Amino acid sequence: MNINNSKAKDVLSPDSIGEIARAFQRSRVLLTAYELELFTALGEESKSAIEVADMLGTDGHATERLMNALCAIGILEKKKGKFSNTSLASRFLIKGKPDFMAGMMHLVNLWDTWSTLTQAVRHGKSILDKHVNETGEKWLSAFIAAMHARAYNQATALVDMLELSDVSRVLDIGGGSGAYSMAFVRARQGIRSRVFDLPNVISLTKNYIEQERLSDKVETAVGDYNIDNLGSGFDLVFLSAIIHSNSIEENRKLIRKCSKALNPGGQVVVQDFIMDEDRTSPPLGALFSLNMLVGTESGDTYTESEVRMWMEAANLSNIIRKDTAFGTTLIIGRKIKK
Repeated sequence: MNINNSKAKDVLSPDSIGEIARAFQRSRVLLTAYELELFTALGEESKSAIEVADMLGTDGHATERLMNALCAIGILEKKKGKFSNTSLASRFLIKGKPDFMAGMMHLVNLWDTWSTLTQAVRHGKSILDKHVNETGEKWLSAFIAAMHARAYNQATALVDMLELSDVSRVLDIGGGSGAYSMAFVRARQGIRSRVFDLPNVISLTKNYIEQERLSDKVETAVGDYNIDNLGSGFDLVFLSAIIHSNSIEENRKLIRKCSKALNPGGQVVVQDFIMDEDRTSPPLGALFSLNMLVGTESGDTYTESEVRMWMEAANLSNIIRKDTAFGTTLIIGRKIKK
């Protein structure tokens, strides 16, 4: 048998397609257990399914079936009829632990959103009609927690990639928890940052800033970046995970507003999934484009050439690209000194 033909047959096997198609089952098992706080209920002990069900207020037999499936995918262990967390689950999935993955609740919420993908593709847009400020406190808190967990782990490394020698004032557009603003003010003495975000978000932002005891260095401002004035006198305007929520025209206008908010020589820094020109890579960006389709009115992922075009039209020059170690890209443009 020809080896190359054999490999091709394996690649084209219906089993590989079926594996992709069934991947949602493993995901749903994990997300349901997380949503029920099953891992927290188990804690560091071994318990029967009935004991866990009593703690969670769930059906005993159904809970056992769920926990058996969690064992099958390697998240729980079972010995003599009792279940326990694996070391992985114990470290990351028990509420209150230092490494607890609080942001996973946002993935639970995304399940419902992604379930509308077929309708969104048919209609060419999201079929949802709720604005971020109308989603409710529970949804918003989970979303900001997810964004904070990711940003907090990456912020220091990202800020270290930037030239900050001439930066004193930073404007963090749609800054969420303020994780990047915190990294900016910690990067060099004398830097101050302002987080600009929606009213319901800013109420959460203040809590994150206070927890880090940085209220004297990070301030907040309430507003909608697509509608309101951004202020002026900034040396750096930072847009992390913002352009993917907007249409092309919205981004063109926003980058222009960011440029106007800068001092001469100041910089606009965009961080996002920046797509190759054929828009199939990076893979995370291609999938995230669909996340924007189902969840936003007109969001998408964009190419480097598109971002460069917006920046050039906004009086920004010396535009450079820097790829991060965590799958995103920075596009940086400087305001032309007159």
